[in-house]
Amino acid sequence: MVDIYDAQEMREAYCDALIAEAEKNDRIVVIDCDLSLSMGTGKFVRKFPERSFNMGIQEANACSAAAGMASTGLVPFFHSLAVFSSRRICDQIYLSCAYAGLNVKIIGGDSGVAAAFNGGTHMAFEDLSILRAVPGITILEPTDTVMMSALVPKMAQTYGLFYMRYVRRKAAHVYDSGEKFEIGKAKVLREGKDVTLIASGVTVAEALKAAEQLHEEGIEARVADMFTIKPIDEECIVESAKKTGAVLTVENHNIIGGLGSAVAEVLSEKCPVPLLRMGIYDRFGEVGTQPYLMEKFRLTAPHIAENAKRFLGRIDKK
Repeated sequence: MVDIYDAQEMREAYCDALIAEAEKNDRIVVIDCDLSLSMGTGKFVRKFPERSFNMGIQEANACSAAAGMASTGLVPFFHSLAVFSSRRICDQIYLSCAYAGLNVKIIGGDSGVAAAFNGGTHMAFEDLSILRAVPGITILEPTDTVMMSALVPKMAQTYGLFYMRYVRRKAAHVYDSGEKFEIGKAKVLREGKDVTLIASGVTVAEALKAAEQLHEEGIEARVADMFTIKPIDEECIVESAKKTGAVLTVENHNIIGGLGSAVAEVLSEKCPVPLLRMGIYDRFGEVGTQPYLMEKFRLTAPHIAENAKRFLGRIDKK
């Protein structure tokens, strides 16, 4: 299934789910920064024009406005590209939203290599590093449209500050309709005894394909989709470490401060086992198609499988 892409784009699934929630909750409002077309919220704007606000290219002010709206009891969903939804408005997120304990939902589109032709200036490899340090924030990275459709209602119905990073266009199909997801709990997609592959977002499908390649060579890999980056599923990480004795993380993000770092923090304190982090090795992005950039930064299944084999070759698990 992971070689099949969802028919619907992620941004379409997102907007449809948000509209469904807004029909039940008239406090939900949308805030855009001249990117309603790019972020896929145009359908919401047309259906609820009185609940849609385009703040122009002034993300910091827009985030502060979201906080102000939240303080009146509204449920604002703020949208921009991931670089602008994290790096540019970090102080507003920290003080106006988190410190104030407000109910704000922040959406970061085209995280990491999904920024494609927008290039290095718009390629968020550091958004998780920045926002993981914000007290009380919940960070999500949906894998496909099924998960997206399930997580949006949970965000809307749960009080607190959320950040969701995702690819705007089509994603590989991983989950079947009706699958259940719990924020803070990873989904174990494959069992294995030799190594655990922990992935998120666009790298989940690649990890599953890598596990198939490893299986053909006699290596059984456990695969976990860590779609909640914070609070991270410590129980799943520890269980995986105990079952396989080795963990490899792969993420569409700098290996500094992202998923791999979060897993390393858990393992070092609760179940030390060998760990290998795959992701962007402290580099800037560049212009290219998403498939080209996935290969360029070695985020594809063959690279994951090869790294897993080399990693296991260096470990004496006896």
